[in-house]
Amino acid sequence: MQTKTTADVGDYMKVFACTAVIMQSVLAFGLQTSPNPRVQTGIGITYNLVKYTAPAFIFGILFTTVRTHERAHLGDYRQYLTQQLHSLFIPTFWWSLVYLLGLPSLQQVSHYHNLGSFIWQFINGNAAPHLWYNTMMLQFILLMPFFWWLSRWAVQSPRHLWGTLILTIVGYGGWLAFYDQQVFNGPHHWYLLDRLFVSFLIYGIFGALAWKKRRTLETFLQRYWPLLVGLFAVTFIWTNLELQAFGQPVRLANAIYYKPSTTLYALAVIGLIATLAWANIRHHSRWLPVMHGLATYAYRAYLANVFWLQLLWQTFGHRLSQTHPVWAIVSCYGLTWLLSFASAYGLHVGWSALKRWA
Repeated sequence: MQTKTTADVGDYMKVFACTAVIMQSVLAFGLQTSPNPRVQTGIGITYNLVKYTAPAFIFGILFTTVRTHERAHLGDYRQYLTQQLHSLFIPTFWWSLVYLLGLPSLQQVSHYHNLGSFIWQFINGNAAPHLWYNTMMLQFILLMPFFWWLSRWAVQSPRHLWGTLILTIVGYGGWLAFYDQQVFNGPHHWYLLDRLFVSFLIYGIFGALAWKKRRTLETFLQRYWPLLVGLFAVTFIWTNLELQAFGQPVRLANAIYYKPSTTLYALAVIGLIATLAWANIRHHSRWLPVMHGLATYAYRAYLANVFWLQLLWQTFGHRLSQTHPVWAIVSCYGLTWLLSFASAYGLHVGWSALKRWA
C-alpha cells in the first residue's frame, strides 16, 4: 500500500519518461550539427532506446489518477480540474509563454506573425519541439471522467474486461494502419494527429486498468518478466532496422510512435518499469521516497528541459559537438537533467513562499 511519501507505479513511469525525454531533446540538437554517419547511427539507436516517453507518461498519469480517485464520479470533476489547473495547466501556460516570447526560434511547423497565429502556436504545442505532448496529454486530463467510468465498468466481469482489452487492441491496430496509409506513407501531412489523444489511447486505457487489476498484473509480471525482456530486445532491433532502412542522413522524424514495432516496444518498456516498481514496493526500497519526490516535479522539469538545453547548447554544446559530438550530448544531457529538476523544485518553493508572504 502506497503512502503519500512513497512511490507507486505511475511515479516510476513519470520519472523514467521525463529522464528519457530529456535525452530525446539532446539527441535532436546533436543531430542538427550533421555529425558523421557513425555518430548519426548511434544517435538513431539511442533515440529508439528512449522512444517510449509519451506512452509511459500517459500510462503513469492514468494509473496514479485512477488509484487516487478510486471512487471518483462526475461530481468530483470540478475539484479534480481545479487541482490539475495548478499542477499542470498553469505551468504549461507560463512555459509556453517563455518559449514563444523568449525563444521564438524554437517554434515548430511555422512561426507566429500576429495575435491569431500566436494563439495558434500557443494552444497546439508548436511553441517548442517538446510541447506537442502537452496538447495531447491535457486532453486525457479533460476526459478523465470517461476513464474513471471505464475502469470501473471493465472490471465488473471478465466479459467486460476482455471485451475492453480486445476492442482497445483492435481499434488501436486500425488507427496505426490508418496513420501508416494516410500520413506516414500516405499523401497527407496531418501533424496535428500527434496531438490527438486517440494516438495514445491504448496507453491510457491500459494504465487505468493496470491499477484495477494490479494484483493479477503484478503476479504475471513477477513470473514472466523474462518474456518482456525478450519482447524488448526483439522490438528494439525491429525499430532500429526500420530506421536504418531509410539510410543516411538519419532523420528522427522517421522514428515515430505510430507503428506496431514502436507500440510493442513501448508496452515492453512500460511492463519492465512496472516490474521494477512493484519489486521495489514489495521490498520497501529506499528508492521509493526518491522516486515519488522526482515524480512530483517530473512534468515541470519536462517543461523546462528544452529551455535549459538551448542555453547550454548555445554556451558550449554546439562548439563542443564540432569536435566531440558524443561528449557534447553526454554533458548537455546530464546538466539539462539537473537544471530541469532543480528549476522545477526551485520555482515550486519560490512560488509557495510568495503565496505565504502575500
